[in-house]
Amino acid sequence: MHNIKKKILVTDDDPAILEVITMILEDAGYEVKTIDNRNTEKYAEEYLPDAILLDIWMGGVDGRNICKKLKSKKNTAHIPIIIISANKDTEMIAKAAGADGYIKKPFELNDILVLVKKITTT
Repeated sequence: MHNIKKKILVTDDDPAILEVITMILEDAGYEVKTIDNRNTEKYAEEYLPDAILLDIWMGGVDGRNICKKLKSKKNTAHIPIIIISANKDTEMIAKAAGADGYIKKPFELNDILVLVKKITTT
């Protein structure tokens, strides 16, 4: 029996952050797709990842609204979403948006791995 890779969708408008998160998750055995624009919601519905790492501010697009929309749709409500932000109120923002977790920037790479593993194995 072969092992099916868990799919992670990472959304951020900072290419360096996308590159680092992709590298660390791929090294840990995940299939990673990145997106840095307004099509996050549509892409999530088509790709149906096992988890989404979602930045709050992406060039005028509010990740909180994307999170709320995805959590309100039948076909995406089950997908765990982790909010990523440098905002000092990240935890409160994540809860208000219905996210399953949060990571504050700047973050430790191991923190991302631990949280992604936790939400993709439950």
